[in-house]
Amino acid sequence: MNERAAPLRVLLADDHVTVRHGLRLLIDSQADMTVISEASDGNAAMQNAIALKPDVVVMDISMPGMNGLAATRALKQKQPNVAIVTLTRHGDDAYVHELLRAGVSGYVLKQSAPTELLQAIRAAASGGQYLDSTLTARVTARLVGRADTVNRPAATLSDRESGVLRLIASGYSNKEIAGRMSLSVKTVEAHKANAMRKLGLTGRIDIVKYAVLQGWLENA
Repeated sequence: MNERAAPLRVLLADDHVTVRHGLRLLIDSQADMTVISEASDGNAAMQNAIALKPDVVVMDISMPGMNGLAATRALKQKQPNVAIVTLTRHGDDAYVHELLRAGVSGYVLKQSAPTELLQAIRAAASGGQYLDSTLTARVTARLVGRADTVNRPAATLSDRESGVLRLIASGYSNKEIAGRMSLSVKTVEAHKANAMRKLGLTGRIDIVKYAVLQGWLENA
């Protein structure tokens, strides 16, 4: 009999008690994750993360004292492999750009559906990246000129694999893609997984970069 995997250990950093309470309820309701600590400012988040070594840190940007961006940079210096998901109301390109440069594994808006955060936590814990689906198209221009954008090795994708990646890069969910392509959600997920494996992509951010390099989004 296989033992059940231990739940993901999550640290919450947000200066609003009510927000933290709601996030704890959401995360603790999932069978595969649990909140192990809370922090109300960036300094406390950094100290707790160093002491407890959570699987994922969910970090707000606007906090008193050391803000989320500063805490992210400091924590990544001390623990380069720590997985951090930014959760914020700010969807401005400047914020997204700076947090991605600082090394976050995910960027999610508080006004988005709760499933966005849960997907981001799981992606970050597995070593991947996750960008809020509502931000994908808006950050494309920023990614075009990034010096760290890497050309992916040549790979042969099927028409459906290419189509799925193109729609993901344009911000569509798996369910929406299934409807547009007359496929089941499971088939969409299979095409996505196969395409990402062939190209060596790890998450939505990589998919957007690849789409930009292919010129898929120029007329989107």
